[in-house]
Amino acid sequence: MGDVLAGFHAAWEFESDSVLIRYERGIRTPKLFAALGERRVPLEAVEGVTLTPGRRGTVVLRMEPRPGADPLMEAAAGQLKESCDPYRLVLPAERETLAEYYAEELRAALTESGPAERHLVAAPEAPLQFKAYDGKASFDGTAVSFRWFWTGASSAKWKAGDQRFPVGELSGVEWRSPEVFEGHLRLLRRDAGASQPAQADQDPAAVVFGLGYGPVHESLPFAAAVLAAVRTCEPVPVPAAAVRRDPADIAERIRHLGELHQAGLVTDEEFASKKAELLAEL
Repeated sequence: MGDVLAGFHAAWEFESDSVLIRYERGIRTPKLFAALGERRVPLEAVEGVTLTPGRRGTVVLRMEPRPGADPLMEAAAGQLKESCDPYRLVLPAERETLAEYYAEELRAALTESGPAERHLVAAPEAPLQFKAYDGKASFDGTAVSFRWFWTGASSAKWKAGDQRFPVGELSGVEWRSPEVFEGHLRLLRRDAGASQPAQADQDPAAVVFGLGYGPVHESLPFAAAVLAAVRTCEPVPVPAAAVRRDPADIAERIRHLGELHQAGLVTDEEFASKKAELLAEL
């Protein structure tokens, strides 16, 4: 088609085999859209198109992605607010006839339906990072790292120490929106099974969100990028690499461990064992 249909917060450029969505950057644009920038959606990733009345004199053109075709939507698992749906294009009601034309053109070009066998829409690119309530999460494209904050991390996470998870050791990602109670990002490990703690604040493979921490526009693209990497990675064990840490950081962790010990949250044996592990990292 080669045409462009501009709406509120985004513009769709129709091509022969895909739709290129360019999101606006502005104070009224949902932060998730601004973070995504633009996305190319192959037509094989779409199974339907709808046009419905919107609010306050608008109409909404929406592409319906196939289940499993988009890592962002798979990670979101239906938790996105309607206003943050990246597949919605909101237009003034007077453009309904034009929108209906493009809806019909798109429907005629669709040939696939049902769950996709692989991701067809590209995930956000690494490196990515964000601050959660209890730690900083980083992803370099091959491994996810969690570095705990002494002000927020539980004693269980401090005892476990900072974490690094190669994508080959993961089976998936669990994202619970920071806009709901107990929001978190949890990495699902292939070898954890039932041993993975149920509570995210006790799980060294999870970071928890809080007011102002792990916002949707940062944590969801992060989760999508990790999920896409997991789907394309061979499930082979990757030995943890030895990491030499900053002595000042080790000293701070030993100090905090001592506070936990004095408070009775860490036993004598746990204190001695963990202190030895930290000293060994120098």
